[in-house]
Amino acid sequence: MNYDCLIVGGGIAGLQAAIQLGRYKHKMLVLDSNDGRSVICQNYHNILGYPDGVSGPELRVLGKKHAESLGVEFVHEKVEQAEKAEGGFVVSAESGNKYSGKRILLATGVMDRMPPFPELMPCLGISVYVCPDCDGYEVKDKRTIVLGSGNAGANMALTLSYWTNDLVFINHEKKPADTELLEKMREKNIEYVEETIDKVLAHDDKFNGITLESGREIVGDRGFIAFGGNEIKSGLAKQLGAERLENKHILTDPRSKMTSVQNVWAAGDVAAHSEQVTIAMGEGAQAAIWIHKSLLQDKN
Repeated sequence: MNYDCLIVGGGIAGLQAAIQLGRYKHKMLVLDSNDGRSVICQNYHNILGYPDGVSGPELRVLGKKHAESLGVEFVHEKVEQAEKAEGGFVVSAESGNKYSGKRILLATGVMDRMPPFPELMPCLGISVYVCPDCDGYEVKDKRTIVLGSGNAGANMALTLSYWTNDLVFINHEKKPADTELLEKMREKNIEYVEETIDKVLAHDDKFNGITLESGREIVGDRGFIAFGGNEIKSGLAKQLGAERLENKHILTDPRSKMTSVQNVWAAGDVAAHSEQVTIAMGEGAQAAIWIHKSLLQDKN
């Protein structure tokens, strides 16, 4: 079946675009591998209409239900390849299935580099965070432990010093941090520990601290993860020839969100912006509006 548009990624940007395009009565397919940031975040605190927060999984369920009510189709597929074809594009999934569409929207997102401690997962968005712009407020005046590596962790600790004066940076990977950053941390009385973490102390969604390889226990009320090297899921854009920045985020037109390749759009964290849920929603809707305009042009 040839769809009007294929949306690769069923996170926040992809769902918002699907809702908008469904309301335009286009034949839509969302291909979702169900492994993005919104799957693991247990609470977003800075979204209009949710003063007590809302989880990523809840938003995904609501968004999918909303889109399906508008006729949007969903498949659980991990797309591995995308290529231009006559009349549009064809994507190939890990399963071997192929799907075709006149337009394509890449909403494939970003995935943070997480340390291998499963105890952290229930805490994400509740007592452990990854984004200071989203959740720096949540550590206000609380003892906070930055679990990180090198400059990424040092910069996070310095950023969080805006909200709290009680900070510890654990350089889990012992990757060197710049002397200038270490000096700034000393000036702000941020404790610096260059040692491997042995265990994360947590009870359900409540982060309590960590135990180091030496056996030393460091307690804390909140945790922040900052290892750097996040995965920018823009490989499909590269296959299609779309321009990317050095950090692999996809460049888009500010007005339409179309990439440098005709009829290929990108929205959400995979695009070049500040990686915010609310911005991802806006970009998804914005891209959908211009996808609709382009499809109308084909008909006229």
